[in-house]
Amino acid sequence: MLTVYNCIVNEHDLRLVVLAGLICLIASLTAVNLLHHVRKAAGHMRMVWTAVSATAIGSGVWATHFIAMLAFEPGVPNGYDLPLTLASLVLAIIITGVGIFAATARRSVENHLVGGALIGGGIAAMHFIGMAAFEVQGVISWHQLLVAASLVLGVGLGALAVFLSLRSETILSRTVGALVMTVAICSLHFTGMAAATIQPDAAVAVPASAIPGPLLATAVAAASFIILMLVCAALWVDIRDFRRAQEEAGRMNSLVDAAIEGLLICKGPQLVTANASFLALTDWSPGILRGRYLGDLFPDDDVCNSLLDGSQEIFESELVINDGNSIPVELLSRPVDYDGAPHLVVAVRDIRERKEAEADIRRLALHDALTGLPNRRAFAARLDEEIVAAGETGGHLALLCLDLDRFKEVNDLFGHAAGDKMLKNVARCISGILEDGQMLARLGGDEFAIIAPRLTRPEDASRIAEAILRAFREENENATAEGLMSTSIGIALCPDNASDREMLLSNADAALYRAKSEGRDTWRFYEETMGLEARSRRLMEHELRHAVARNEFALVYQPQKKLDTGETIGYEALLRWSHPERGNVSPAVFVPIAEESGIIVPIGEWVLRTAAREAAAWDQPLTIAVNVSPVQLHSPNFVQTVHQVLLETGLSPHRLELEITETALVRDMTRALTTLRQLKALGIHIAMDDFGTGYSSLSNLRAFPFDKIKIDGSFIKQVDTNEQAATIVKAVLGIGRGLGLPVLAEGVETSEELKFLAGEFCQIGQGYLLGRPGPIPSINAEDIVEAEVRPLRRTSAA
Repeated sequence: MLTVYNCIVNEHDLRLVVLAGLICLIASLTAVNLLHHVRKAAGHMRMVWTAVSATAIGSGVWATHFIAMLAFEPGVPNGYDLPLTLASLVLAIIITGVGIFAATARRSVENHLVGGALIGGGIAAMHFIGMAAFEVQGVISWHQLLVAASLVLGVGLGALAVFLSLRSETILSRTVGALVMTVAICSLHFTGMAAATIQPDAAVAVPASAIPGPLLATAVAAASFIILMLVCAALWVDIRDFRRAQEEAGRMNSLVDAAIEGLLICKGPQLVTANASFLALTDWSPGILRGRYLGDLFPDDDVCNSLLDGSQEIFESELVINDGNSIPVELLSRPVDYDGAPHLVVAVRDIRERKEAEADIRRLALHDALTGLPNRRAFAARLDEEIVAAGETGGHLALLCLDLDRFKEVNDLFGHAAGDKMLKNVARCISGILEDGQMLARLGGDEFAIIAPRLTRPEDASRIAEAILRAFREENENATAEGLMSTSIGIALCPDNASDREMLLSNADAALYRAKSEGRDTWRFYEETMGLEARSRRLMEHELRHAVARNEFALVYQPQKKLDTGETIGYEALLRWSHPERGNVSPAVFVPIAEESGIIVPIGEWVLRTAAREAAAWDQPLTIAVNVSPVQLHSPNFVQTVHQVLLETGLSPHRLELEITETALVRDMTRALTTLRQLKALGIHIAMDDFGTGYSSLSNLRAFPFDKIKIDGSFIKQVDTNEQAATIVKAVLGIGRGLGLPVLAEGVETSEELKFLAGEFCQIGQGYLLGRPGPIPSINAEDIVEAEVRPLRRTSAA
């Protein structure tokens, strides 16, 4: 190292050494910039840029060498051999061009190192050939170790310089690479110069053809000018390309940032940049994001590998955001040319809202919107699973079907808001007493069901039912009238009562119906007889739906007569059902089924229309009485239906008498009063039927516009034998006289009953003694006279 130092300080003009160093630095900067242009170029332009780069680098190294040679002061005459001097320039250009081609052929460390080593070798070849062109009056000897050191420095540092230059596109990388290349050229030159020792010899003459130093200086100046021109050209290209790249990058960034979806640009697995949407989504900053890997953001390795392999599929994955949490995203990748090189763009779509919507849809599909309980679909799927499990593991599976008592009255009296509140309270109350694994579902309306799997004994199901009833009673202690809860419960067991869903539900419904029919607010287990009753009931309900169309119904008429004169003042239309297989079915059997199923509405309309049509054809303006079911009375279109029937049949409204029971009034007194007033406005008469058997409220007689009171036949049968019944009948007759309302006694079957009623001044009667129900032609107006002469034996009312 001391030898090299002495060579530079003592044997060189330091001013020219500094100049050589500056030219070397300029040439190195030019070389680094041109290397990047070569790497970006394609096709024939790649060869053009390779040639330009080789010329610039070779000329720069050559100029550096010969300026440094001019700075050398050997102290004896000297000159330069022209052919070897030119050969050193050509060889430097050629070898450097090969090195450039090798370094930029591929983006790999190996290519960078090999290409850099070749460029370093070209520098060494140029130096030693240039030294061979040095003519001096003396003999040059070489120090082999320093020669080797110069070669190692030139080749090694040249390889390192190219590697550092091409490692990235940053200014720092280019600057460091240029500095290392400058060190490579200078260290090779001055170490090589230190290896040469000149022994003066007067016998050795400098050839006349040798180029003197001043002339070489001119050549070096020309070479330096060429270098400067090439540098200017390279800088101009750099500035132009930089501006174009900036403009393109600006357009690209504006376009990318305008995208709603997040976009990632990757070079292999490494992230390069991201758009504003992605940064806003993750709350990452660009500086932190740059340099990370795709797997840092998307932990699913399979998805990352598929994206990098160029898969065109859409993937769902989790995206890690800045706070360490993750969000669901959808990923799609496509290859893209970015900054002149192939990259991968990954589109990132936030699917949180979609996932939430899907979850809401799934929840709505399987849960009741009002109570939040599982709905019928979820219930059916769970019940099927538990039936299979019960068959495999044993034990008892209990199905409890619940139906709220008088829930429709809550809706009618207090509104649907009160009904909804009650349903929510029922769900909360029952859910609070169920154990893990037991499921409460709302099947619809006021119907609920409980699945209780893995019960040890059947009695465990009854304990659940008792707990529900007890919880309801405790809730009712502090509840207002609209919040009073009551339910009937039917229980069926699997596999004891059924081993499939449909049959198990059917049996639980049969048990529920029995609980309702036996007083409500209670529970019942399924029994075999219940199934037969339920099936028979469903079959009858089905047959009732088609009875009108099949002409299976008929009307019979029972006369209503004045008891003092025997004059017939009207008839009551009574419905009869003649079934082709069952025969004559009693109204006491089929009417309750028709009312509970709602079929009574079309049947009642048929009765009303048929009776009105019959009465309109009579010669005498007698009244026709038609019973009205509570279901009909509360139907929203009942008044319009009655009005339409009157218009169609031509029956005078004052000849039509509608019989209403008190039970029809208490369901919704406001609606009932409104309906009765509308009927009265049409001119129709209203009679209170079966007075004495229902609520028998005197306030109802005062509040509702009744035209007649009908005493139930159960009191009439006992007037001559039961003093209490006689007292009740007398009281009702007195009320009628006091209110100015005529009173009709139903079920008059004996002459003793008739005499009692006549003695109490009862105005109107109806019963077997006065006339049996039948077709109009078979009823004789003289029946009452015959009855007084020939008393009838007691029979049951029809």
